[in-house]
Amino acid sequence: MNQQQRSPFFNIDWTTVSIYVTLTCIGWINIYASVYNETSHHIFDLYKNYGKQLIYIVSAFCIGIFILLLDARIFRTFSPFFYIITLGLLVLVLFVGRSVGGNKSWIPIGSFRLQPTEFAKFATCLVLANYLSITNVRMQDTKTKILSASLFLLPMALTLMQPDTGSALTFLSLTIVLYREGLPSIFLIVGVWLTILFISTLLIGKTILIISLIIICAFLIYNSAKKRNKILMWLFSLTISTVFIFSVDFIYKHILEPHQKSRIDELLGISTDLRGAGYNVNQSKIAIGSGRLIGKGFLQGTQTKFDFVPEQSTDFIFCTVGEEWGFIGSLVIIGLYLFLLLRIVTLAERQRSAFARVYGYGVACIIFCHVFINIGMTIGIIPVIGIPLPYLSYGGSSLWGFTILLFILLKLDSNRMGAI
Repeated sequence: MNQQQRSPFFNIDWTTVSIYVTLTCIGWINIYASVYNETSHHIFDLYKNYGKQLIYIVSAFCIGIFILLLDARIFRTFSPFFYIITLGLLVLVLFVGRSVGGNKSWIPIGSFRLQPTEFAKFATCLVLANYLSITNVRMQDTKTKILSASLFLLPMALTLMQPDTGSALTFLSLTIVLYREGLPSIFLIVGVWLTILFISTLLIGKTILIISLIIICAFLIYNSAKKRNKILMWLFSLTISTVFIFSVDFIYKHILEPHQKSRIDELLGISTDLRGAGYNVNQSKIAIGSGRLIGKGFLQGTQTKFDFVPEQSTDFIFCTVGEEWGFIGSLVIIGLYLFLLLRIVTLAERQRSAFARVYGYGVACIIFCHVFINIGMTIGIIPVIGIPLPYLSYGGSSLWGFTILLFILLKLDSNRMGAI
């Protein structure tokens, strides 16, 4: 028993590892299917995307094993170092990065392109967990709220400067971690309210919306029975809402790029352009819908063969799943992700240390955000913002980043009975 306990693989949650391996293998097969044609060589052709992905998968497995060999205490001790290094890379990419698809997000290293944002995610989760697990830190304190939010808003801001809106949003998902640690629900209510105002401003315009809010506010003040505190609260809310509405209008007209505005317009139904901004999503929905119940079969996807869906091996990999494996195959993939997320939350909740618990919830938030946005993007309920599907999409940086993210949690969990 003592010999087993000395093994770095003792107490590893193999259920989670099995889900990880299953998703990466499914991803590799579907990457092959997404670029397949009659002239394609065998699946191990290292000059094709699926061949390169095989190298990424093997190296990701090696990275995972290496993490399991380390002392779990390393991740907490060096979390500030990891965070500073990734922030440095995010700054560096702004100067030396290569622009792909309008985003300057990759640092060229020979024929390989490194995307620092993918590694900043696990580093941010680590440093946030380290800060929130300090003994005298309490989420009820204003200082704690500001500092903890700053830890993920800083890499988010640097990512927005690339500009990579999709990846930036994943950092914002770490707000959920703060709720788990005691952040008041009023912040969630304000967030939902601002989202409603944002969408309403674009749909009905600022003038009509502000007039409607004034009428509602007047009604609420009238029913406040002359209570000064409530009247001041409603007037303050009206003022903040009005300022936000004008800021949304300004950002939409003067800051957002034309392609970003057109994608939002397409999603909200303000305009329809099936040959322009709406092309990707329209072809994506055609591909997924054509799979019907059981799909067309492996390598039989016509949308794939004739390149109707752009970026089908990366951001739109779920189209291949929907077309070739149908509703049942898509349901299996979504089920695997749900099982993985539930497993991660279970691991987080059974931790004895606050550091491991907070980090676990950070992992769950990042993966959930990616899955929700990516699949939502392919079926047309979220704007196309370019974000990979964890463990399925083609790309070395993405696979390595998500592997590190998950295996650090597995290592922390295996050492949950010890001090971290």
